[in-house]
Parts: sequence; C-alpha cells; structure tokens
Amino acid sequence: MNHYVSIFASSRIVTVSRYGDAGPLPKGTVLVIIFELEGQRFMALNGGPHFKFTEAISLSVSCDTQDEIDGFWEKLSAGGEKGRCGWLKDKFGLSWQIVPSMMGEMMQDAERSSRVMAEVLRMNKLDITTLQRAYEGRAA
Repeated sequence: MNHYVSIFASSRIVTVSRYGDAGPLPKGTVLVIIFELEGQRFMALNGGPHFKFTEAISLSVSCDTQDEIDGFWEKLSAGGEKGRCGWLKDKFGLSWQIVPSMMGEMMQDAERSSRVMAEVLRMNKLDITTLQRAYEGRAA
C-alpha cells in the first residue's frame, strides 16, 4: 500500500490489522489494510501467496490532463507492463486503465464514440488531444 499511497496525492493508510497467534500466516503479518487513494477508500485482505491478481479485478484512474495520464502511466507501469487501450499492469500484477476524465461524455453519442473508440484501439497510453479530435470529427 505504501507504493500506491506514494503515487496518488491525497492518499493515506487508514488502518493496518495483523495476524495474531491463530494464523494462518505468521503472527505480525499484515491481515487487512484500509487505505485511501484520492479520497476513495479501499480495503485489502492479505490472502497469502496462493492468490494472484487477474484481469477479473482492475482499477480505473480518471485524469483531467495529459500530464496526469503520463504520470500515472509511468508510475503505475514501472516494474510491470504497459498494455493497449490505456491498460497496464503494475509490478504486483494489478490491472489499471488510465483514462481521460471526459471519456464517459465522449462515449455517449454513437457516431462520435465510434470515432473515439477507433483511436483508442490504436493506442497504448491514451492521448487526450487525439481523442478530442476524433470526438469532434477532426482528422488527426
């Protein structure tokens, strides 16, 4: 959690609970952490090494500027892998999608969303200027 808290402003670890004598992991090992990223509260349970992240769980980061997209893209993918369409996996294998905050609005109109989606499918890290041009029907 320290890794994530270091990436997101206005973030903090709220509480940390640890295993006691009853186990199943060694006494003192983290059991549950409650933390906040940008004011959004999360609870993480330590299931041990038997359980790995899959694409069945992912987090989305909504960004107002290209600088925000660039920063989260680099910080969260460090030690992980960069994917397509704004998706990445961090060094722990957790999937993230880094998207412009106006993406929801861009996807409401069928004709415009078709143009935007065509551009998204060509990209790795999303580019706000290119997506805005597609939304407005202007050639890149």
